[in-house]
Amino acid sequence: MKFSFRPVILTAMAFGLAASAAAQDAPPAPAPQGSEAPPPASSEPAPPVEAPPAPAPAPSAGDAVPTAAATAVPAMTPDQYINNPEYMLDLDLSTGGRVVIQLYPNVAPGHVERLKTLARAGFYDGIKFHRVIDGFMAQTGDPTATGQGGSQLPDIKAEFNDTPHLRGTLSMARAESPDSANSQFFIMLQPRFSLDHRYTAFGRVISGMQYVDAVQKGEPPAMMSRIVQMSVAADNKPIPAASMLTEAQPAASAAVTVDQLNAPIKK
Repeated sequence: MKFSFRPVILTAMAFGLAASAAAQDAPPAPAPQGSEAPPPASSEPAPPVEAPPAPAPAPSAGDAVPTAAATAVPAMTPDQYINNPEYMLDLDLSTGGRVVIQLYPNVAPGHVERLKTLARAGFYDGIKFHRVIDGFMAQTGDPTATGQGGSQLPDIKAEFNDTPHLRGTLSMARAESPDSANSQFFIMLQPRFSLDHRYTAFGRVISGMQYVDAVQKGEPPAMMSRIVQMSVAADNKPIPAASMLTEAQPAASAAVTVDQLNAPIKK
């Protein structure tokens, strides 16, 4: 008896084709837990990638070493500097007492730091008020008392701000250039808003304004009042002895006598 394998072979081939078709229609197997399935292939082209910039050449021996870019320092908040002795100045004047100034590092940090640095170096001790205009301001900070002097430190960049020039405002004197302030400063005796945004205001008197009012007037004064001692309040320097907080007074004009009034007029 003869067996024919042709029908069996054809049947097996039919089952194989059916299984292949079923495999193509089935969804892909899920990715293992904890990982993601690979993304499906896309027919769109990938976006162009910007090439990284070429590295800067190394400086030669004669070049200056580049400095890192300065990072922006956030402005201080009032609770960080108001009544904080590190940001307050004590001015002991020859007019009889101590003047306390609140500094504003939030609007003029460079100017605040300059006065603190010079005060701690003793720069202002003994310096005179060389220009005092009644009803306007009292200016000091020049060791030559001429209005032409300053410290050995470089001039500082202007920090004009919205602080108004009110009575008692502390502001920095300067030459014609906005960035020429150095060590000279002035204290306002009365408001003068025309100075706003033209001079750097960076503090205000909070006590002892009467001693500023008593500074000798003149351009220059005949007898100059002076700063006996200037210090940062955090340094806790005591007020100098009362005998040091005095100054010579201008000689009083001689009184006119009756004989002088009755004397004949000289031709």
